[in-house]
Amino acid sequence: MIPPKFVYRRAGSAEEALSLVAEYGDDAKLIAGGHSLLPLMKLRLAQPEVLVDIGRVRELSYIRGEADHIAIGALTRYHDLEHSELLAEELPLLAHASGRVGDPQVRHRGTIGGSIAHGDAASDVPAVVLALDGTLVVSGPSGVREIPSGEFFHGPFETALEPEELLTEIRLPRPASSSWAFQKLTSRAIDWAVVAVAVQGRSVGLVNMGSTPLRATAVERALADGAAIPDAAAQAAEGTSPFPDRNASTAYRQHLARVLTRRALEEAGSRA
Repeated sequence: MIPPKFVYRRAGSAEEALSLVAEYGDDAKLIAGGHSLLPLMKLRLAQPEVLVDIGRVRELSYIRGEADHIAIGALTRYHDLEHSELLAEELPLLAHASGRVGDPQVRHRGTIGGSIAHGDAASDVPAVVLALDGTLVVSGPSGVREIPSGEFFHGPFETALEPEELLTEIRLPRPASSSWAFQKLTSRAIDWAVVAVAVQGRSVGLVNMGSTPLRATAVERALADGAAIPDAAAQAAEGTSPFPDRNASTAYRQHLARVLTRRALEEAGSRA
C-alpha cells in the first residue's frame, strides 16, 4: 500500500530536529532508518502529516566507553553495533543480538534508538537493553532527562518519550557478570522473533511476550533465591500475556519462553 501524503523535512542536527518537532507538534514524526514507521504508514496505522528525517544526524551515531558505562548514540546502526570491537569485549550480548536483527539491509539502515523509541514488543534490542539495565537519555524543551529502561515502555508502541522529545543516547553499565546468551526463534531468519530471550548474568529480557518488552521478573527472583535453572526457567511465562497470531498461539509462546529461557540460562552459565 501507499502511505498518505506528508511533508518531508530533513534535520542536520539534533537541535534542528527538536526545533522542527516543536514547530509541527503532534503532526510530526521522527524517522531514521524507517523500518518500523514506514510499514505502519503503508497500512494507515500511522498517518503523520510531517516526517522529520534524522537519519543523517551524525552527532548521534557513536559507541564510546565512559568511566562507568558504555554510551551509544541513538542513531548508531545495528551493523555498527554488531561489528564494534568495544561491544564485543564489554557488551557481547548487544553485539550478538544486533547481528540477529532482520537481514543485512535492515542492519545497515536500522538504528538502536529507532527500535527503542518505537516501543515494539517484538523487537529484539529493547529487551536486550532491559536485561542490561540501560538508561535512556532524552532531550526536549525542558532539557535532558535520564529514564531507566524499566520505566520507559508503557504500552503497545507507547513509551515515556514526550511528543517534543528526542532519544539521544543509550547508557549501558558494564555488567558485573560475564555470562550472557541470546536465544531466538523465528519462522524465517529475517522475521520478527516468535519469542526471544536475552540473558545477562541473572537478568532476563523477553521479546514478544506482551504489549511491551519485558523483564522475566519471576525467573530473576527464582535465581536470586537459589533455584536451579530448570525450576527458574519454568516461571518464564509468569505475568506475561503474549498476543496470538498466525505464527503462534498464546500458549505456544509461553511454552517457548520457558524452553528458550532454560536454554539461554544454560548457555550463559557455560560462559561464567
